[in-house]
Amino acid sequence: MAADDPQPHEIRGTAHGTAPVPLSVLDLVTVSSGHTATDALRTSVDLSRLAESRGFHRYWVAEHHSMPGVASSSPAVILAHLAAHTTRIRLGSGGVMLPNHAPLVIAEQFGTLEAMAPGRIDLGLGRAPGTDGATAAALRRTDHLNEGADDFPEQLAELTRFLDADFPDGHPYRRIHAVPGPVQATSPGGVQSPHRPPVWLLGSSGFSARLAAVLGLPFAFAHHFSARNTVPALDLYRESFQPSAVLDEPYALIGVSALATDDEKEARRQIRAAALSMIRLRTGRPGLIPTPEEAEAREFTPLEREFADSWNANVVHGTADEVRAGLDDLQKRTGADELMITSNAPGMDVRLRSYELIADAYGLPTI
Repeated sequence: MAADDPQPHEIRGTAHGTAPVPLSVLDLVTVSSGHTATDALRTSVDLSRLAESRGFHRYWVAEHHSMPGVASSSPAVILAHLAAHTTRIRLGSGGVMLPNHAPLVIAEQFGTLEAMAPGRIDLGLGRAPGTDGATAAALRRTDHLNEGADDFPEQLAELTRFLDADFPDGHPYRRIHAVPGPVQATSPGGVQSPHRPPVWLLGSSGFSARLAAVLGLPFAFAHHFSARNTVPALDLYRESFQPSAVLDEPYALIGVSALATDDEKEARRQIRAAALSMIRLRTGRPGLIPTPEEAEAREFTPLEREFADSWNANVVHGTADEVRAGLDDLQKRTGADELMITSNAPGMDVRLRSYELIADAYGLPTI
């Protein structure tokens, strides 16, 4: 961290038991067959409380759209709800898909979250749509979808200026302010907030890795769905990194799918259901997360079986000890500074139990 950074803990973790690096949680707010979005959001509250009580470092939710099995279309709304039910754990977006939104809107939303939970909010940003092309067009009110991705660096710069209230003189937005935000400190009687949500860049390729490096920002890589690109992207990030006021050395987090169960056979049963959900999504038939019973009754075609085997090869699963060993190996291979664990198991109780087992395996403190 830079020597003058007043909140180094906002990026780097602290105590993490016997884990080699801090452990965190990525929640997709999945909706399983036979359940509602209300059920999924209640599970998210339970999971965030569990993560906080067991020493996980941060808890992020991701923006997705038009997917019946993923109820996380509005990260800011969900984070506000989680902030009301937690007191210490860092909360953030993993991520907000910036091309879908006006930068001012995101600055206002996360300024509001920061006011609700001071010093606990992360702003993770991605450039993908988080959905299919037609839905992205509906979100952005344009058919020129490449414009949003191509303009991402400019959108990021604009968002950062709104967060810092530092547009230069003569800029058309010089007198426009994101509220809550720094402008309130310059008003008569104003008091400067000591916090501003740290910005992270998210990615599954080299584009965001290079941009995060050039800007000296922390980087989160989606290993859970782009495993073959993990090491090349992290190498690029580290090789290209330029120190900034935020970081004086690179900091890389990776998202990883992991599921721990009391019985190895049960873990295989659960991830087969998650693989079936991905098969449906990739073939244009997204739905609720199927139950293990549905997956067992489904006879996979050879192509589906090949996809499921390939997908599940990147899911660290098994007993708690097996998952710990798998996570440790992954951290050594990638050199990740933090592991963010996600679980798409259909059973809500199964997901909660998995995080408990992982916390126990690493001796994470009960807080």
